[in-house]
Amino acid sequence: MDSRADIGEQIIAFLPNMRRFAISLCRSRDVADDLVQAACERALQHAESFIPGTRFDAWMLRILRNLWIDQLRRQKTAGPQEDVSQRFDLVGASGERETEARLTLGSVSQAISALADEQREVLLLVCVEGLSYRETADVIGVPIGTVMSRLARARKNIAAATGINPNDGRLGQS
Repeated sequence: MDSRADIGEQIIAFLPNMRRFAISLCRSRDVADDLVQAACERALQHAESFIPGTRFDAWMLRILRNLWIDQLRRQKTAGPQEDVSQRFDLVGASGERETEARLTLGSVSQAISALADEQREVLLLVCVEGLSYRETADVIGVPIGTVMSRLARARKNIAAATGINPNDGRLGQS
């Protein structure tokens, strides 16, 4: 099988992760879907640049992030974008437990949204995507110490905003 077919199979398996990261970057499901599609196209066009033995997920997330940065630069002259928090088409089950969980999720989501872009990006790459500090540093092109300090500030800010104790393990500390 050629490298393009191998990459294609890995892309298909990694689509949910890419979509989740794209939504966290652009906060719009429609824009995220377009971003993921563009990242898939770019990865297939440059399949030969993927180095076997390296982490495929970090390579794809870097492509996705770079495309997002390019899009942000182009959109500086464009109008405002749709905010994912304005989408009310998400339906949940009724009940006290579900309501409490939704309220907690909402407060955490607001706290994450209120983070500085750099902090939110590092938090999602480490805590959601499961990248190591080194891999995260490579994806966003900063020193590992910067990743660690941004992550610590992000966790502290979320804990302060939500009242969650950062020492009880609910913020994905590693």
